[in-house]
Amino acid sequence: MNNIKNRNTRFVKEVLLIVAGVTSACFGLKSFLMPNEFIDGGVTGISLLISTLTKWNLSYLIAIINIPFVILGYRQIGKAFAIKTAIAIATLAVALIVLPFEPITHDKLLIAFFGGLFLGGGIGLAMRGGCVIDGTEVLALYISKNSVLTVGNIILILNIIIFAFAAYFLNIETALYAILTYLSASSTIDFIVNGLEQYTGVTIISERQDDIKSFIINDMKRGVTIYKGEGGYGEKKDLDIIFTVVTKLEMSKLQSAIRQIDADAFVIQQQIADLKGGVVKRHSLH
Repeated sequence: MNNIKNRNTRFVKEVLLIVAGVTSACFGLKSFLMPNEFIDGGVTGISLLISTLTKWNLSYLIAIINIPFVILGYRQIGKAFAIKTAIAIATLAVALIVLPFEPITHDKLLIAFFGGLFLGGGIGLAMRGGCVIDGTEVLALYISKNSVLTVGNIILILNIIIFAFAAYFLNIETALYAILTYLSASSTIDFIVNGLEQYTGVTIISERQDDIKSFIINDMKRGVTIYKGEGGYGEKKDLDIIFTVVTKLEMSKLQSAIRQIDADAFVIQQQIADLKGGVVKRHSLH
């Protein structure tokens, strides 16, 4: 019974996130980008560029151009993802025709910032709902598995090509504003997907590991993992290596404490894209 209830709750949450994402993306497109012939990066940027050059209906272009990426999503990620993505993209295409959003402003900086903000917010919300309304990440994932390039590198290259086409076929100013739109959208996506509580993995090597461990556990209320290691430089000796995970907002507090306890401590930080369970999840920020 609990499993069914949890599954239904998760389904409703995903639907609400996708609907909110489609609405936000539609608002960003109809109220900011489309009336002023602005473009963005990714598959949406390609659709906007073609629509601006040919005057074809953007809703049809978004639906048609994303079809190959839905198929790729089915092969790379799974059936459920592909179905939700197809429904979300179709809903966005219909929303662009049906929803009566009006232009808000003609100030180019406001268009670039808020157009990217609402479009990126829509894409991020859809991703939180378990699908995409822009197939760029799916394409990048597919290419990365068949090349030496990372997903991030591929997305950057694709967007550089889009902006270069915009500069050539439209004008350089439009391409520059498109870059601002993309930066606004990508920052919003990152914030929505990862949230304010972005997690950082911290590895600490110190002769005063007990004091640092005590501070993390007692003062920060975070868990630690201890690795047994051996110094490889100079005199070899056994040592405890501390590993912990903290939120982005807690990082400065931990750094200050480490400097006070042991200014010579060796500290490695690495961003963590996702996290489930553990002490970090159980203690919310206050």
